[in-house]
Amino acid sequence: MAKRRLVVSVLTSIDGYYEGPDKDLSQMPFEDAFNSHNLELLRRAGTLVYGSRWFEDNWNTWSAVAADESQGDREHEIAGLVLAMDTLIISDSMAIDADDPWASTARVVSRAAAAAEISKLKACEGGDMLVFGSATTWNPLLEAGLVDELIVLIGPALMGEGSKLYQGPRAALQLSGARTLTGSQLVELTYNANTGG
Repeated sequence: MAKRRLVVSVLTSIDGYYEGPDKDLSQMPFEDAFNSHNLELLRRAGTLVYGSRWFEDNWNTWSAVAADESQGDREHEIAGLVLAMDTLIISDSMAIDADDPWASTARVVSRAAAAAEISKLKACEGGDMLVFGSATTWNPLLEAGLVDELIVLIGPALMGEGSKLYQGPRAALQLSGARTLTGSQLVELTYNANTGG
């Protein structure tokens, strides 16, 4: 039985910021190919992993897309997957109420319990566990040796300030792929993260 993988995908500026100043994403170098890339990952996933802020922002964004008939097929497919997929939220502050729209698909674990929960899920059958962005969520999981694949999309911009991609001890990675996304200036670097080095 193949074990599930924990895959992290994050868009950064050339100088290594995944959010702009004051956690603003609007200045990040997004391109249309970003959504196509994310859809490929979502199709292989079985569980989405979030921190509380990224979860609520993402849920609200894709709920609006789902309700917007002017959006294309790709965006509607992404919205359907995001809103229906099993979701694990790593947070010490969030609680789920029975009347929340995500109550049937999402659950919360504390930061202290996150590594054990991810380890348990990795031993089960199912699609990838997928994290987008949210470095404060995945950085500790990388330190714990639980991230299997790290995908860094580098966009054509220098931010100068913002939230750094990684803040932790040195982590050894092994490059497994590099390409420019089709019709885009986004460069995808894929790393095996659980190298033991």
